[in-house]
Amino acid sequence: PLTSVIGYLSLINEAKDMPADMQEKYIDITLRKALRLEELINEFFEITRYNMMQITVEEEKIDLSYMLYQMADEFYPQLQKKGNTVKLNVDENVFIVGDPNKLARVFNNILKNAIAYSYNETTIEIFTKLIDGGVEIGFSNKGKTISKEKLKTIFDKFVRLDQVRGTSTGGAGLGLAIAREIVNLHGGNIKATSENEETTFLVFIPRVVEN
Repeated sequence: PLTSVIGYLSLINEAKDMPADMQEKYIDITLRKALRLEELINEFFEITRYNMMQITVEEEKIDLSYMLYQMADEFYPQLQKKGNTVKLNVDENVFIVGDPNKLARVFNNILKNAIAYSYNETTIEIFTKLIDGGVEIGFSNKGKTISKEKLKTIFDKFVRLDQVRGTSTGGAGLGLAIAREIVNLHGGNIKATSENEETTFLVFIPRVVEN
């Protein structure tokens, strides 16, 4: 959330002649992200205890395509900075059962990484595929290939993507570990592939319901 807050505030600050309706939209997004940041800070000590089973899931019906479209829109400042675009190839009217806040955390983490480690002026694809009574959500970006050996540890605690990808960017190394635990608590799974300078994260959620 802090990345989005800084990104949208920077846009507002730099574009002095921004139309009022667009400025209002960006301020609304920034406020929502700031409130979410407050929630994450309150969860900080829970995260640092490293006991992922303490994460609780509050399930409800989620419009998956709406969530993914909204998320891509909120990352506009980060995409614009690198000249990246997002291509969404998602099934409409797909509803899943899960915790919207926790799953948003998973998807935001993956997309944030995809943007950070993608080549400039490239397209990041978000796609869905209905399989085995569930849905697979994919995030694919063009960037430095991750070796098969390093892919085996990418979801472990304290393994930072900057170390895996050989760059100097990254956080504490908990994001993907937490994402895996959240997905597991939903009865799903998460995996990553990387070859020919294309990395793809796949999240499978088993519970698809009718609208």
